[in-house]
Amino acid sequence: MERKTEGRVKKAPSLAALMLVSVVGAWSADVIVDGAPSFLGAPAPAGRDGTLELKLDSGTTKYWGAWYTGAGFWVGNDFDIGTIRAYCRVKALRFMTCVEWPNGRWEGFRVGIYLFSGVPGELMWPTGGGGYFFKPTGPTGWKDVPVDWELPSGVTRFVGAVEQYYDYRDCDPFFIDDNPTFMGHSWQYYGGRWRLFSQVQFLPYRNIMVRVVVEDTVAITPTSLGRVKALYY
Repeated sequence: MERKTEGRVKKAPSLAALMLVSVVGAWSADVIVDGAPSFLGAPAPAGRDGTLELKLDSGTTKYWGAWYTGAGFWVGNDFDIGTIRAYCRVKALRFMTCVEWPNGRWEGFRVGIYLFSGVPGELMWPTGGGGYFFKPTGPTGWKDVPVDWELPSGVTRFVGAVEQYYDYRDCDPFFIDDNPTFMGHSWQYYGGRWRLFSQVQFLPYRNIMVRVVVEDTVAITPTSLGRVKALYY
């Protein structure tokens, strides 16, 4: 089936006009991106002793978006625990999403943990494949998807990713933060291939709001803890 190569962008909530923006290639397909209210979202759920939240976004929303066809479209961020290998158990994938737009109700989405070696690779979790389906409840904000899975021995780099799964308007959107500098860790998957989000989207803001919560399985040193704070905080 032929896919369109243009996306709709609403530049900001205060602008009523929609702009048609040309997108290079069929990669981006039809994506609707709306100017989201600038807010921090509901506070991220509190952690507990021995856990760390790995985050690469600013915490403040800029845009929310959804594809016309959600199945097969994933977004995610890559993370590296090489300097804190003790934190090798992924407790949760944390995703900023919204109940108000586009349809005023929760629909659910799928998540997965992918191997990363320069580009995202094979799906590691769920171990049975296919992605884990999760339907949020409550208000707009950070949603924790339970994972509770230990990375295989020797794996220190991975991608936490979310698949829209349902078609627009019956879907839950992804968020982009307000940092105009691309951090180089956000990815999009479509058509059997991953690419950096900066290569396939036309927005000036491109950092996807996906985080992970990891847990230490052995004692961690203060030096290593300082390194992870420098990387992810």
